[in-house]
Formats: sequence, structure tokens, C-alpha cells
Amino acid sequence: MNELEHLPERTKISEKDIFLKLLTSPREAFKFINDYKYEKHLYILLFLAGMVRTFDRASMKNMGDNYSIWTIIAICVIFGGLFGWITYYIFSALISWTGSWMNGKGNTESILRVFAYAFFPSIFILILLIPQIAIYGNELFKSDNDLYNLVSIESIVLYIMLFIEFALGIWSLVLCVIGISEVQKLSIGKSILNLLLPAILFVFIILILVLLFQAID
Repeated sequence: MNELEHLPERTKISEKDIFLKLLTSPREAFKFINDYKYEKHLYILLFLAGMVRTFDRASMKNMGDNYSIWTIIAICVIFGGLFGWITYYIFSALISWTGSWMNGKGNTESILRVFAYAFFPSIFILILLIPQIAIYGNELFKSDNDLYNLVSIESIVLYIMLFIEFALGIWSLVLCVIGISEVQKLSIGKSILNLLLPAILFVFIILILVLLFQAID
């Protein structure tokens, strides 16, 4: 018997409606996910999110200059999918820690659930990557490609796909803010700050280390 059938009628959300609720009533969806520790699809969503993040890094680091397209795909799927979730777990722990400075209530596991479901647009980004790789191949990941300089149908299609991916990324970011707000019991403004604090803290630590090494030299 489906475990969701045991939930109170007023809070019950069917499995097929979880993702629809994230679009139409995200706070209600995250409240349900948080209250009932709902984790179905959690790991596959983190797996996909890890793949998307690794494909993005592969493009930014111009991996196509040194690797074939099949090697890049293998790296992104295997390492991104299997190990990418570790980054989100660490980030969740940091958000839980910095959020406690603002009396945030969420723990690492509850925030990880937020990230998993907030990043579900990653599925659509991966779907868009398939025709891009089929059309442009290794050029997507090279530093000296002319894909963005050409005025052609192929370039227009690429720009449209990139715009859609950007919109999906913004959608995920908005979902993250709403989810953090619900789990941490913080305002939207404090939730945005909570998302930024780990990055600010990381940059601050790096600057201190650089200054220390410079002082030693």
C-alpha cells in the first residue's frame, strides 16, 4: 500500500502531483516534503543534478580541448552523477550551520531534500543537452569554438536552448529560496542570505589563507 495513503487528507499530496505542486504551489510542496520527510526520487534527482553541474563545469573548463566527447560524457555521468551529490550534502550542512546563526530550524537532511526537489528542472536541462551534443558534439566544450559568433540557424537554435537552460536554472534557484525559507522558517530575504553565506564564508577563508601565505613568504 502506498505510504502516502496514510497521511491526513488535508495534507496528502499524491506522488504524481509533487512536481506539479513545485510549479504551482512550491511552498506547499516543500512543507509536505519537510513535514513528512518525503524522499521518493531523492537520489535520482541528486544524481541528475550532479550530472548537470558537471556538464556545466566541463563547458566552463573547456574540457573539449583535451578530451573526446565520449570521455566528457562518461566523466559527467559517472563522476557527476555518482559523486556530485557529495557537494550538495556538504553545501546542505553549511547552510544548516550558517542558518543556525539566524535561528534557522532545518538540519542537513531536510535541506538536502530541498535541493533534490528544487533541482528537478535539471531533468529538462539534460534533455536539452542531448540534441546539443548530437548537433555540435565536442565543439560545445572547446575554448576556440565559433558557435556563438556565427549567424546561422544552428547558432540561433543554440541560443534558444541556452536561454531555456538559463530560465530553468533561475526556476531552480527560486525553488531553492522558497524551500530554504520553508525548512529554515526564515523570511525570503534571510533565506537568500542563508544561501549566500557559505559562499561568502568560503571566499573569506580563501582570502585569509592567501594573506597568510603571502605573509609567510
